[in-house]
Amino acid sequence: MVSRRGFHKVAGAGIAALAFSSRVGNAAASGPKPAPLSSAVSARVSLAASRAGEASGNVATAVRRAAEEATDFAWLSRGDSVLIKPVCNSGNTFPATTDPAALHAMILLLKEKGAGRVLVGDMSGVQFVRFQKDSLTGSTRSLMKSAGLLQAAEEAGAEVVAFEEAGWDGFVPERPRQGPDWRGEILMPEVVDRVDHIVLMPRCARHVLAGSTLGLKAAVGWWRTDSRLEYHHDAGSFSRKTAEANSVPSLLDKQRLVLSSGTKVLTTFGPDQGFIAEPEVGLVYASTSVLAHDMVSLAWLIENQQRATPRSAREGFLDDPNQNGLAVNLINRGVTYILGGGLSGFLSAETLERYDLDSVWDDRVLREGFRMNAGVPDLELAAADPDVPAELQAGLEAATQPI
Repeated sequence: MVSRRGFHKVAGAGIAALAFSSRVGNAAASGPKPAPLSSAVSARVSLAASRAGEASGNVATAVRRAAEEATDFAWLSRGDSVLIKPVCNSGNTFPATTDPAALHAMILLLKEKGAGRVLVGDMSGVQFVRFQKDSLTGSTRSLMKSAGLLQAAEEAGAEVVAFEEAGWDGFVPERPRQGPDWRGEILMPEVVDRVDHIVLMPRCARHVLAGSTLGLKAAVGWWRTDSRLEYHHDAGSFSRKTAEANSVPSLLDKQRLVLSSGTKVLTTFGPDQGFIAEPEVGLVYASTSVLAHDMVSLAWLIENQQRATPRSAREGFLDDPNQNGLAVNLINRGVTYILGGGLSGFLSAETLERYDLDSVWDDRVLREGFRMNAGVPDLELAAADPDVPAELQAGLEAATQPI
């Protein structure tokens, strides 16, 4: 394990190399933004409301309403196994991680609909879990406990799986069905082969490297360390690889529902720390399409950045698009270093272009998803309960309409 002092020493050695590559990345980021693609297939995103300060039971009601509006659960036969993939990048509480109240409600709903075995699984970020072929430091299970996810899962009758606990050989290789950018195979946890269905439960949050961390970005939590290393080192294709990784067979064939609790939103810095916006009317939203889900989730993130986050919180160095290009690349190189790339990986990592997200159409990951799926989904936003304000729904519809 690299000490904090040792990491900073290595980081300092790469600043000169970073200066040139970051200027290139910043110049690309400042160019004209391409127009959205033409519409593809239709997709529904259901919305349910949960007011700030109300009990977790209100979140449970919103989860049920949003999920039942998004799918009829015809895919779920009695006794089927379901793996819920939350986001537990750290041990920090919601919205740095998935909402435990929403997770608890989803487990109970799946069991009510006929699910037999329900599992909850993830593998945390490298800053907390260092997983290599012959060594392991840290524990996703412990981080899930700190975040309240382990207790929520077990109280609802689910089994918790921490992917690293299966060992280095507890992962299986998959190739994306779309896109050429992954050099190696993506190593997915073997448990995906043993379940019938997958439900994804991301959070709505800013990410200092990726701009945002929603449903598509949550794919990183599946991967073994060597896949994560390629992802961060070959950063020139970071956006494309994020989208392509969601086309591995296990996800395309088994992922049935994507649901987020947006009752709290991490609007700055991220993925583990930042300003927490808690809108008076929070949203729970769900879709069978991860692309459609992420369009609404990003619109909700931007809405809360602009309207519910103090300007002082939005002007920090790492959130200022005019200043953070060098920092983004330095951080990404640091991640490459501790993933096993070492000093050579730190110095040779490709430039990660800074993400500036003023609208849904600025997100390069979504744009790659649109390209792979022949266009922008024709969104239908459906209010799953009468408490969703009409003006809020109208605002999200306007933000997700191609221009």
